[in-house]
Amino acid sequence: MAILLPLMPAAAQAPETTNPENIQIGLSTDRVSITADFSGADLTIFGALDNADPLVSRHGRYDVIVVLEGPPRPVVVRKKNRVLGMWINTQSETFVSVPVSYSVATTRAWQDVTNPASYRQMALGADNITLIPADKTGDAETIAEFTAALRERKKASELFSERVGGVHFLSQSLFRATLHLAPNVPVGTHRARAFLFKNGAFIDESSAQLSIQKAGFEQRLFRAAQENSFLYGVAAVALAFLTGWVGRVVFRKD
Repeated sequence: MAILLPLMPAAAQAPETTNPENIQIGLSTDRVSITADFSGADLTIFGALDNADPLVSRHGRYDVIVVLEGPPRPVVVRKKNRVLGMWINTQSETFVSVPVSYSVATTRAWQDVTNPASYRQMALGADNITLIPADKTGDAETIAEFTAALRERKKASELFSERVGGVHFLSQSLFRATLHLAPNVPVGTHRARAFLFKNGAFIDESSAQLSIQKAGFEQRLFRAAQENSFLYGVAAVALAFLTGWVGRVVFRKD
């Protein structure tokens, strides 16, 4: 006796799939103007998680790390030594494509988001930025010394900074990050990047651009130096001579 089984609809046979989570960000402003009295500022970045799992959100297992990275430029690090009673530069090391600034904010402490190997693999965090020397054939110990000195100098000048807990979830899917702009932040096009982690695993990344420009008299002076470098140099030398002559007249002893 044959037994006939009803066929299940194809839609019911296929496993139910959901769209993966992704992250989107937007800046409070896409341009920052630097004036003579600029003393630093905080930049606010808003973001949202799409297709977030409500259960994961309720348990706080989504983490976000937001980075604002300046344009890459070559950097020369010099070492001073005391020679004949004077401190002079005796060694130097050039690094290529170093971010002029690097600010980062996290939802929690670094060790609570993911593991150190993931940070190194993604070059995420000031201590994990890849710093490439121009001369790769140099002494490894010397290169390591200059690499550490470069990181320390950037941190001391606030160009490399971090805010643990600087990212706050406003709801299960909306968040806000606050990053610091140092008073000496260089001009140029900076890139904001947001990294989404779920239970310690990297999920998605989003980015946006920020333009930092000089404004007012500083901008006009900067543009004149770039567009008419020869005349700017002549004017600078003439101004130096004039300042020296005026100082000599004013402070001259009769």
